[in-house]
Amino acid sequence: MIKNYLMTPGPTPVPPEVLLSMAKPIIHHRTPQFQKILQEVEENLKYLFQTANNVLIFASSGTGAMEGAVCNLLSPGDKAITVQGGKFGERWTEICKAYGVEAIAIDVEWGKAVDPKVIEKKLSTGAIKAVFTTLCETSTGVATDIKAIAEVVKKTEAVLVVDAISALGAVECKTDEWGIDVVVSGSQKGLMIPPGLAFAAVSPKAWKVIEQNKSPKYYFDFKKSKKSIEKTDTPFTPAISLIIGLNAALKILRQEGLDSVVARHKQMAKAIREAAKALGLELLSPTAASDAVTAIKVAQGIDGGKLVKTMRDEYGVGIAGGQADFKGKIFRIASMGYMNQFDVIIAISCLEIVLSRMGYKFELGAGVKATQKVFLD
Repeated sequence: MIKNYLMTPGPTPVPPEVLLSMAKPIIHHRTPQFQKILQEVEENLKYLFQTANNVLIFASSGTGAMEGAVCNLLSPGDKAITVQGGKFGERWTEICKAYGVEAIAIDVEWGKAVDPKVIEKKLSTGAIKAVFTTLCETSTGVATDIKAIAEVVKKTEAVLVVDAISALGAVECKTDEWGIDVVVSGSQKGLMIPPGLAFAAVSPKAWKVIEQNKSPKYYFDFKKSKKSIEKTDTPFTPAISLIIGLNAALKILRQEGLDSVVARHKQMAKAIREAAKALGLELLSPTAASDAVTAIKVAQGIDGGKLVKTMRDEYGVGIAGGQADFKGKIFRIASMGYMNQFDVIIAISCLEIVLSRMGYKFELGAGVKATQKVFLD
Protein backbone atom coordinates (compact mmCIF):
# COMPACT_ATOMS: atom_id res chain seq x y z
CA MET A 1 0.00 0.00 0.00
CA ILE A 2 1.29 3.46 -0.92
CA LYS A 3 0.28 6.48 1.14
CA ASN A 4 0.76 9.71 -0.78
CA TYR A 5 2.63 12.74 0.55
CA LEU A 6 2.48 15.84 -1.64
CA MET A 7 5.65 17.95 -1.35
CA THR A 8 5.43 19.63 -4.75
CA PRO A 9 5.40 23.44 -5.18
CA GLY A 10 1.74 23.38 -6.24
CA PRO A 11 -0.70 21.89 -5.95
CA THR A 12 -0.08 21.49 -2.23
CA PRO A 13 -2.01 19.38 0.32
CA VAL A 14 -5.53 20.47 1.24
CA PRO A 15 -6.67 20.31 4.90
CA PRO A 16 -9.50 17.79 5.57
CA GLU A 17 -11.83 20.48 6.91
CA VAL A 18 -11.37 22.45 3.69
CA LEU A 19 -12.17 19.39 1.59
CA LEU A 20 -15.28 18.74 3.68
CA SER A 21 -16.48 22.31 3.26
CA MET A 22 -16.28 21.94 -0.52
CA ALA A 23 -18.18 18.63 -0.38
CA LYS A 24 -21.34 20.28 0.98
CA PRO A 25 -24.26 20.83 -1.41
CA ILE A 26 -23.61 23.78 -3.69
CA ILE A 27 -25.50 27.04 -3.19
CA HIS A 28 -26.49 29.78 -5.62
CA HIS A 29 -24.08 32.70 -5.84
CA ARG A 30 -26.66 35.50 -6.11
CA THR A 31 -27.92 34.91 -2.57
CA PRO A 32 -27.35 36.41 0.90
CA GLN A 33 -25.84 33.06 1.96
CA PHE A 34 -23.04 33.26 -0.62
CA GLN A 35 -22.58 36.99 -0.08
CA LYS A 36 -21.83 36.32 3.60
CA ILE A 37 -19.13 33.83 2.60
CA LEU A 38 -17.71 36.20 -0.03
CA GLN A 39 -17.57 39.03 2.50
CA GLU A 40 -15.62 36.83 4.95
CA VAL A 41 -13.27 35.74 2.17
CA GLU A 42 -12.62 39.33 1.11
CA GLU A 43 -11.78 40.45 4.64
CA ASN A 44 -9.46 37.51 5.23
CA LEU A 45 -7.77 37.99 1.85
CA LYS A 46 -7.01 41.58 2.86
CA TYR A 47 -5.45 40.20 6.04
CA LEU A 48 -3.36 37.70 4.10
CA PHE A 49 -2.27 40.21 1.42
CA GLN A 50 -1.70 42.78 4.20
CA THR A 51 -3.63 45.42 2.33
CA ALA A 52 -6.51 47.80 2.95
CA ASN A 53 -7.47 47.61 -0.73
CA ASN A 54 -9.92 45.27 -2.44
CA VAL A 55 -8.65 41.88 -3.52
CA LEU A 56 -10.09 40.81 -6.86
CA ILE A 57 -11.00 37.14 -7.35
CA PHE A 58 -11.03 35.25 -10.66
CA ALA A 59 -11.87 31.68 -11.65
CA SER A 60 -8.54 30.80 -13.25
CA SER A 61 -5.03 29.71 -12.42
CA GLY A 62 -2.63 32.37 -11.16
CA THR A 63 -1.59 33.02 -14.74
CA GLY A 64 -5.02 34.55 -15.35
CA ALA A 65 -4.30 37.23 -12.75
CA MET A 66 -0.88 37.77 -14.32
CA GLU A 67 -2.51 38.33 -17.71
CA GLY A 68 -5.11 40.57 -16.09
CA ALA A 69 -2.38 42.72 -14.56
CA VAL A 70 -0.74 43.22 -17.95
CA CYS A 71 -3.87 43.97 -19.98
CA ASN A 72 -5.35 46.29 -17.33
CA LEU A 73 -2.22 48.32 -16.68
CA LEU A 74 -0.57 48.52 -20.09
CA SER A 75 -1.64 49.52 -23.58
CA PRO A 76 -0.01 48.43 -26.86
CA GLY A 77 3.32 50.19 -27.31
CA ASP A 78 3.90 50.81 -23.59
CA LYS A 79 7.24 49.81 -22.09
CA ALA A 80 7.65 47.54 -19.08
CA ILE A 81 10.56 45.92 -17.26
CA THR A 82 10.31 42.16 -16.75
CA VAL A 83 12.67 40.24 -14.47
CA GLN A 84 13.58 36.88 -16.01
CA GLY A 85 15.18 34.67 -13.39
CA GLY A 86 13.22 31.52 -14.16
CA LYS A 87 10.22 30.09 -16.01
CA PHE A 88 7.70 32.32 -14.29
CA GLY A 89 9.67 35.51 -14.71
CA GLU A 90 9.83 34.65 -18.38
CA ARG A 91 6.04 34.33 -18.35
CA TRP A 92 5.73 38.05 -17.58
CA THR A 93 7.69 38.78 -20.77
CA GLU A 94 5.55 36.39 -22.83
CA ILE A 95 2.28 37.95 -21.61
CA CYS A 96 3.56 41.48 -22.29
CA LYS A 97 4.49 40.54 -25.84
CA ALA A 98 1.04 38.98 -26.38
CA TYR A 99 -0.52 42.39 -25.66
CA GLY A 100 1.87 44.41 -27.78
CA VAL A 101 3.80 45.73 -24.79
CA GLU A 102 7.52 46.34 -25.24
CA ALA A 103 9.12 44.11 -22.61
CA ILE A 104 12.56 45.25 -21.47
CA ALA A 105 13.80 41.99 -19.98
CA ILE A 106 16.41 41.77 -17.24
CA ASP A 107 17.99 38.32 -17.55
CA VAL A 108 19.09 36.90 -14.21
CA GLU A 109 21.14 33.73 -13.88
CA TRP A 110 18.88 30.91 -12.68
CA GLY A 111 19.52 30.40 -8.97
CA LYS A 112 20.28 34.06 -8.28
CA ALA A 113 18.11 37.05 -7.36
CA VAL A 114 17.89 40.28 -9.30
CA ASP A 115 19.89 43.24 -7.98
CA PRO A 116 17.46 46.14 -7.29
CA LYS A 117 20.13 48.53 -8.60
CA VAL A 118 19.80 46.95 -12.05
CA ILE A 119 16.07 47.75 -12.01
CA GLU A 120 16.83 51.27 -10.81
CA LYS A 121 19.22 51.80 -13.72
CA LYS A 122 16.64 50.56 -16.26
CA LEU A 123 13.99 52.84 -14.75
CA SER A 124 16.26 55.87 -15.13
CA THR A 125 15.86 55.66 -18.92
CA GLY A 126 12.27 56.90 -18.45
CA ALA A 127 8.99 55.97 -20.16
CA ILE A 128 8.71 52.73 -18.15
CA LYS A 129 5.11 52.18 -17.04
CA ALA A 130 5.49 48.98 -15.03
CA VAL A 131 7.98 46.60 -13.41
CA PHE A 132 7.03 42.92 -13.33
CA THR A 133 8.86 40.59 -10.98
CA THR A 134 8.40 37.44 -8.88
CA LEU A 135 8.53 37.09 -5.10
CA CYS A 136 9.31 33.37 -5.16
CA GLU A 137 10.55 31.99 -8.47
CA THR A 138 9.09 28.49 -8.25
CA SER A 139 11.35 27.03 -10.93
CA THR A 140 14.54 27.90 -9.03
CA GLY A 141 13.49 28.33 -5.39
CA VAL A 142 14.83 31.90 -5.39
CA ALA A 143 13.43 34.63 -3.15
CA THR A 144 13.47 38.19 -4.51
CA ASP A 145 14.00 41.23 -2.29
CA ILE A 146 10.67 42.84 -3.16
CA LYS A 147 10.91 45.36 -0.33
CA ALA A 148 14.11 46.81 -1.80
CA ILE A 149 12.69 46.80 -5.33
CA ALA A 150 9.56 48.61 -4.10
CA GLU A 151 11.72 51.34 -2.59
CA VAL A 152 13.25 51.89 -6.04
CA VAL A 153 10.02 51.77 -8.04
CA LYS A 154 7.92 53.98 -5.73
CA LYS A 155 10.21 56.93 -6.55
CA THR A 156 9.04 56.77 -10.17
CA GLU A 157 5.76 56.91 -12.09
CA ALA A 158 6.02 53.18 -12.81
CA VAL A 159 3.90 50.62 -10.96
CA LEU A 160 5.36 47.51 -9.33
CA VAL A 161 3.61 44.22 -10.09
CA VAL A 162 4.59 41.12 -8.11
CA ASP A 163 3.84 37.48 -8.84
CA ALA A 164 3.30 36.04 -5.34
CA ILE A 165 1.62 32.88 -6.58
CA SER A 166 3.97 30.51 -4.75
CA ALA A 167 4.76 32.94 -1.95
CA LEU A 168 1.52 34.30 -0.50
CA GLY A 169 0.59 32.47 2.67
CA ALA A 170 4.12 31.10 2.99
CA VAL A 171 6.56 34.02 3.15
CA GLU A 172 6.40 37.67 4.11
CA CYS A 173 4.59 39.91 1.62
CA LYS A 174 3.64 43.29 3.07
CA THR A 175 1.70 44.74 0.16
CA ASP A 176 0.77 48.16 1.54
CA GLU A 177 3.72 48.69 3.86
CA TRP A 178 6.29 47.94 1.15
CA GLY A 179 4.37 49.87 -1.50
CA ILE A 180 3.61 47.10 -3.98
CA ASP A 181 1.05 48.27 -6.54
CA VAL A 182 -0.32 44.92 -7.74
CA VAL A 183 0.15 41.54 -6.07
CA VAL A 184 -1.19 38.50 -7.92
CA SER A 185 -1.55 35.02 -6.49
CA GLY A 186 -3.24 31.65 -6.92
CA SER A 187 -5.14 29.21 -4.73
CA GLN A 188 -3.12 25.98 -4.97
CA LYS A 189 0.02 26.97 -3.07
CA GLY A 190 0.17 28.60 0.35
CA LEU A 191 -3.60 29.10 0.40
CA MET A 192 -4.11 25.33 0.71
CA ILE A 193 -6.97 24.75 -1.73
CA PRO A 194 -7.10 23.12 -5.19
CA PRO A 195 -6.14 25.06 -8.35
CA GLY A 196 -8.79 27.28 -9.88
CA LEU A 197 -8.75 30.68 -8.17
CA ALA A 198 -6.56 33.70 -8.90
CA PHE A 199 -6.27 36.96 -6.97
CA ALA A 200 -5.08 40.51 -7.51
CA ALA A 201 -4.61 43.20 -4.87
CA VAL A 202 -4.47 46.63 -6.52
CA SER A 203 -3.18 49.93 -5.08
CA PRO A 204 -4.67 53.42 -5.66
CA LYS A 205 -1.60 54.29 -7.77
CA ALA A 206 -2.29 51.27 -9.99
CA TRP A 207 -6.01 52.14 -10.29
CA LYS A 208 -5.07 55.54 -11.76
CA VAL A 209 -3.05 53.75 -14.43
CA ILE A 210 -5.88 51.27 -15.08
CA GLU A 211 -8.32 54.13 -15.70
CA GLN A 212 -6.18 55.28 -18.66
CA ASN A 213 -5.70 51.80 -20.12
CA LYS A 214 -6.66 51.05 -23.72
CA SER A 215 -5.96 47.32 -24.02
CA PRO A 216 -8.92 45.09 -24.91
CA LYS A 217 -10.21 42.91 -22.10
CA TYR A 218 -13.44 41.28 -21.01
CA TYR A 219 -13.35 38.59 -18.33
CA PHE A 220 -10.15 39.91 -16.73
CA ASP A 221 -11.41 43.50 -16.60
CA PHE A 222 -10.25 44.72 -13.18
CA LYS A 223 -12.77 47.59 -13.18
CA LYS A 224 -15.69 45.17 -13.56
CA SER A 225 -14.39 43.04 -10.71
CA LYS A 226 -13.80 46.04 -8.44
CA LYS A 227 -17.30 47.36 -9.06
CA SER A 228 -18.78 43.98 -8.15
CA ILE A 229 -16.62 43.22 -5.11
CA GLU A 230 -17.53 46.60 -3.62
CA LYS A 231 -21.11 45.31 -3.63
CA THR A 232 -20.02 41.90 -2.26
CA ASP A 233 -20.74 40.35 -5.63
CA THR A 234 -18.98 38.95 -8.70
CA PRO A 235 -19.36 40.10 -12.31
CA PHE A 236 -19.57 36.51 -13.59
CA THR A 237 -20.40 33.11 -12.12
CA PRO A 238 -17.70 32.44 -9.50
CA ALA A 239 -16.07 29.11 -8.61
CA ILE A 240 -18.54 28.68 -5.76
CA SER A 241 -17.14 25.50 -4.17
CA LEU A 242 -13.57 26.77 -4.34
CA ILE A 243 -14.53 30.05 -2.68
CA ILE A 244 -16.29 28.10 0.07
CA GLY A 245 -13.10 26.05 0.49
CA LEU A 246 -11.04 29.23 0.46
CA ASN A 247 -13.16 30.62 3.26
CA ALA A 248 -12.32 27.59 5.41
CA ALA A 249 -8.61 27.72 4.50
CA LEU A 250 -8.27 31.44 5.25
CA LYS A 251 -9.85 30.93 8.66
CA ILE A 252 -7.23 28.27 9.43
CA LEU A 253 -4.42 30.62 8.40
CA ARG A 254 -5.88 33.53 10.37
CA GLN A 255 -6.28 31.38 13.47
CA GLU A 256 -2.63 30.34 13.25
CA GLY A 257 -1.61 33.97 12.74
CA LEU A 258 0.41 35.36 9.86
CA ASP A 259 3.64 35.70 11.86
CA SER A 260 3.38 32.08 12.98
CA VAL A 261 2.61 30.94 9.42
CA VAL A 262 5.74 32.69 8.11
CA ALA A 263 7.86 31.28 10.97
CA ARG A 264 6.59 27.74 10.32
CA HIS A 265 7.54 27.94 6.65
CA LYS A 266 10.93 29.44 7.49
CA GLN A 267 11.70 26.58 9.88
CA MET A 268 10.63 23.85 7.44
CA ALA A 269 12.65 25.38 4.60
CA LYS A 270 15.71 25.66 6.84
CA ALA A 271 15.34 21.99 7.79
CA ILE A 272 15.25 20.96 4.12
CA ARG A 273 18.32 23.06 3.32
CA GLU A 274 20.26 21.67 6.29
CA ALA A 275 19.31 18.12 5.29
CA ALA A 276 20.61 18.70 1.77
CA LYS A 277 23.92 19.96 3.12
CA ALA A 278 24.20 17.00 5.52
CA LEU A 279 23.75 14.66 2.56
CA GLY A 280 26.51 16.40 0.63
CA LEU A 281 24.08 17.93 -1.85
CA GLU A 282 24.40 21.47 -3.20
CA LEU A 283 21.64 24.07 -3.09
CA LEU A 284 20.86 25.83 -6.36
CA SER A 285 20.45 29.12 -4.52
CA PRO A 286 22.47 29.15 -1.28
CA THR A 287 22.26 32.95 -0.86
CA ALA A 288 18.68 33.75 -1.96
CA ALA A 289 16.70 30.65 -1.07
CA SER A 290 12.95 30.91 -0.71
CA ASP A 291 11.12 29.51 2.32
CA ALA A 292 8.35 28.20 0.03
CA VAL A 293 10.36 25.77 -2.11
CA THR A 294 13.97 24.57 -2.06
CA ALA A 295 15.85 23.68 -5.23
CA ILE A 296 18.66 21.14 -4.80
CA LYS A 297 21.23 20.11 -7.40
CA VAL A 298 21.23 16.44 -8.41
CA ALA A 299 24.43 14.67 -7.36
CA GLN A 300 26.83 13.65 -10.11
CA GLY A 301 26.01 10.23 -11.51
CA ILE A 302 22.40 10.32 -10.29
CA ASP A 303 19.48 10.36 -12.75
CA GLY A 304 17.39 13.31 -11.58
CA GLY A 305 14.29 12.26 -13.45
CA LYS A 306 14.46 8.74 -12.04
CA LEU A 307 14.94 10.10 -8.53
CA VAL A 308 11.71 12.11 -8.69
CA LYS A 309 9.80 9.27 -10.38
CA THR A 310 10.93 6.63 -7.86
CA MET A 311 10.05 8.75 -4.85
CA ARG A 312 6.60 9.42 -6.30
CA ASP A 313 5.64 6.09 -7.84
CA GLU A 314 7.24 3.63 -5.41
CA TYR A 315 7.06 5.53 -2.13
CA GLY A 316 4.24 8.04 -2.64
CA VAL A 317 6.36 11.10 -1.86
CA GLY A 318 5.79 13.71 -4.55
CA ILE A 319 8.52 16.24 -5.19
CA ALA A 320 9.23 18.20 -8.39
CA GLY A 321 12.03 17.99 -10.92
CA GLY A 322 13.74 20.80 -12.78
CA GLN A 323 12.31 22.73 -15.72
CA ALA A 324 13.75 23.81 -19.09
CA ASP A 325 17.57 23.65 -19.04
CA PHE A 326 17.46 22.46 -15.43
CA LYS A 327 15.45 19.33 -16.25
CA GLY A 328 17.18 16.37 -14.62
CA LYS A 329 19.70 18.69 -12.97
CA ILE A 330 17.74 19.78 -9.90
CA PHE A 331 14.85 18.58 -7.78
CA ARG A 332 12.53 20.77 -5.73
CA ILE A 333 10.96 20.11 -2.35
CA ALA A 334 8.15 22.43 -1.26
CA SER A 335 7.59 23.64 2.29
CA MET A 336 4.39 25.59 1.75
CA GLY A 337 0.78 25.28 2.73
CA TYR A 338 -0.71 22.46 4.77
CA MET A 339 2.61 20.97 5.89
CA ASN A 340 4.45 20.54 9.16
CA GLN A 341 7.70 19.14 10.56
CA PHE A 342 6.81 15.50 10.00
CA ASP A 343 6.02 16.02 6.31
CA VAL A 344 9.58 17.30 5.92
CA ILE A 345 11.07 14.38 7.88
CA ILE A 346 9.16 11.88 5.71
CA ALA A 347 10.32 13.58 2.50
CA ILE A 348 13.98 13.63 3.58
CA SER A 349 13.78 10.04 4.80
CA CYS A 350 12.38 8.95 1.43
CA LEU A 351 15.04 10.98 -0.40
CA GLU A 352 17.74 9.14 1.56
CA ILE A 353 16.27 5.73 0.77
CA VAL A 354 16.05 6.41 -2.96
CA LEU A 355 19.50 8.05 -3.16
CA SER A 356 20.98 5.03 -1.37
CA ARG A 357 19.24 2.66 -3.77
CA MET A 358 20.66 4.65 -6.70
CA GLY A 359 24.22 4.21 -5.43
CA TYR A 360 24.84 7.64 -3.92
CA LYS A 361 27.28 7.41 -0.99
CA PHE A 362 26.45 9.22 2.26
CA GLU A 363 25.83 8.50 5.93
CA LEU A 364 22.33 7.04 6.11
CA GLY A 365 20.19 9.12 8.45
CA ALA A 366 22.34 12.25 8.19
CA GLY A 367 19.61 14.23 6.45
CA VAL A 368 16.89 13.21 8.86
CA LYS A 369 19.16 14.00 11.80
CA ALA A 370 19.80 17.47 10.37
CA THR A 371 16.06 18.18 10.03
CA GLN A 372 15.40 17.00 13.57
CA LYS A 373 18.15 19.25 14.89
CA VAL A 374 16.54 22.28 13.23
CA PHE A 375 13.15 21.42 14.70
CA LEU A 376 14.59 20.78 18.17
CA ASP A 377 16.55 24.05 18.12
